[in-house]
Amino acid sequence: MTAALSFQHVSKTFGRHVALADFTLEVEAGELFGLVGVNGAGKTTLIKCLLDFARLDGGRIEIFGSGAQHTEARRSLAYLPERFLPPYYLTGKDFLRYMLSLHRSAFALDRAEAMFQALDLDRRALELPVRSFSKGMTQKLGLAACLLSDKRLYVLDEPTSGLDPKARALLKRQLAALRAGGRTLFITSHLLADVEQLCDRMAVLHGGTIRFVGTPQALLATAGSHDLEQAFLRCIETAPSGAGEAQVAP
Repeated sequence: MTAALSFQHVSKTFGRHVALADFTLEVEAGELFGLVGVNGAGKTTLIKCLLDFARLDGGRIEIFGSGAQHTEARRSLAYLPERFLPPYYLTGKDFLRYMLSLHRSAFALDRAEAMFQALDLDRRALELPVRSFSKGMTQKLGLAACLLSDKRLYVLDEPTSGLDPKARALLKRQLAALRAGGRTLFITSHLLADVEQLCDRMAVLHGGTIRFVGTPQALLATAGSHDLEQAFLRCIETAPSGAGEAQVAP
């Protein structure tokens, strides 16, 4: 079966700074995959390379078997950036209508209202300008636009940023439903409890290289810990055995 995402020996530098070094990873179709790492580990750079916002220095990225540099390949995904800033002058409805037109999907008011309810966003926000939204409301609007696009693949950079506990729980319900429906989700998160609860597999990225790939439970077992935060710390504090090498677990 063709992988949803395939990163093959990807490298990226900015001047003398090595952002990614021989990054190799496959995300299976229908998988909910979590990428974790400290600030500056290379997560956002990897996503920029995936979306062709940054040119690779080496390697190849494929989306469902097609080169990620081709626009056609990227039509199968929806993306939410970590710093999501929609045009302040649009209403919630205007923004959804605009984004869905870019995704070549039809806007339907009933679906938009249902998604707002699923994410605990007041339907009145459809008529309000984005400049009046709180951080949490803005994040929910971005998530709604992504999830309404009906794509095969969702790339979400810190999707729970700014969400209160209720909204986080509701979002996790939506993500689990998408996975159950056969969609692929590739997320980054600093909230390891969410990764442990949601993700089929995860990777630890540190200093531009992968330190671990496997299930959250396998990382716990590898570190000899019952706490994923402590297991993560042990993983990044342990010197890798060689450049580009990673602990790989099922």
